[in-house]
Amino acid sequence: MPKQPKKRKPGRPRLAANEAKGKIVPVRFTAAEFERVATAAHQAKQTVSQWVRSTLNAAVEA
Repeated sequence: MPKQPKKRKPGRPRLAANEAKGKIVPVRFTAAEFERVATAAHQAKQTVSQWVRSTLNAAVEA
């Protein structure tokens, strides 16, 4: 009897070690704050996560 191919696990494939983010930092925004952040991210053609990350990195490097 031939072996059945192994079924793939559900979910997205794991990222390579150099692409995966290490920590998750939960942050809460008021509705107004989030709207401002989302607008700034949209204007920068970034996701909210990308915008927050780049803005925080720029603040830390300054």
